[in-house]
Amino acid sequence: MSRETAKETELTSRFDEEIDRVGTHCAKWDMMEPIYGVSPEDGLAMWVADMDFRPPDAVQRALEAMVAHGVYGYFGKDGPYREAICWWMCERHGWEFPQEAIFTVNGLVNGTAMCVDTWTDPGDAVVLFTPVYHAFARVIRAAGREVTECPLVQKGGRYEMDFAAYDALMTGREKMVVLCSPHNPGGRVWSREELREVAEFARRHDLILVSDEVHHDLVMPGQSHVPMPLAAPEVLDRTVMLTATSKTFNLAGGHVGNVIIPDADLRKPFAKRLGAMGVSPNAFGVVMATAAYSPEGAAWVDELAAYLEGNRRLFDEMVNAIPGVRSMPLEATYLAWVDFSGTGMAAEEFTRRVEGDARIAVNHGQTFGTGGESFLRFNLATPRARVEEAGTRLQRAFADLQ
Repeated sequence: MSRETAKETELTSRFDEEIDRVGTHCAKWDMMEPIYGVSPEDGLAMWVADMDFRPPDAVQRALEAMVAHGVYGYFGKDGPYREAICWWMCERHGWEFPQEAIFTVNGLVNGTAMCVDTWTDPGDAVVLFTPVYHAFARVIRAAGREVTECPLVQKGGRYEMDFAAYDALMTGREKMVVLCSPHNPGGRVWSREELREVAEFARRHDLILVSDEVHHDLVMPGQSHVPMPLAAPEVLDRTVMLTATSKTFNLAGGHVGNVIIPDADLRKPFAKRLGAMGVSPNAFGVVMATAAYSPEGAAWVDELAAYLEGNRRLFDEMVNAIPGVRSMPLEATYLAWVDFSGTGMAAEEFTRRVEGDARIAVNHGQTFGTGGESFLRFNLATPRARVEEAGTRLQRAFADLQ
């Protein structure tokens, strides 16, 4: 057997296995019927952003060692965890920083909320480039802050930024900007030049720049992600990085994320708020993250990226064959952003066909803010047979357009 054939066989056995997650307190499959009216008995769960894949074997071994020990006390001595994060960011992204720059939070939604709480006050505004991950706006508004939406512009079927327009939208109440890099839901990998423009925008309007880079490991072949601190080192005094193993390795249930603050002075208010809130890490999440950020984990991610690229090609081919439907070119993430505006249908109608006829639970575009109204988001991190089934169902649901 050739090396290529062996690798292909390993990929097939690893990611093509259909794992039954129903009845396991899995939000993706057990909540699809209450939220979307799609039963897991005949439906496909393609909404919330977690994967239907098992993590690297190293993660399972680490958890099994914890269970075998059998004592679950307070977690301490997190040096190996911090070392693993620093190793991963240097090895995979070319970025070095001191271990004391790392703060551990209960996932990155919590990390975003902590940033809002630290550097803004009630009544302040936070800038979002919309459409964008819906949890940002949710936690901002829940904290009594306002959202200033800066709509992304579609050019050539992909999103770009228009900073001249964004400058005009500033009210003076803005204290922070949250960037999603790579972009969810559009799948853009922002270029170094675009990141520098974001940094200059933040400096021009005296904004704390929070760069959520949770999808930074999930880039398609031929794409290259640049961490914000490397793209714009001149604004480190206002830059906060958010990273985690949750999306990369499918460990969202561990509820552990990293807030990385390179500037020592900027760390002080965040450390103070973290202490005041009594936030401490989940021991299981820390152990899983430490095991994942390893050479074995890196090899697993490389295999995953190749598999996701195959899913993307198949899904795009099938969906783009439907007249009036177009999947935005996916440069990163495993989240397909599909535009139904060309069908001429109202959102209620194309959503009804997807959920009611095709029996697929998906995220509704309007929840991502201005610009998402004609879109639905499909999660492609599932065995390829399910992706093909989804494409077949969608073609049938819109067969009258053929």
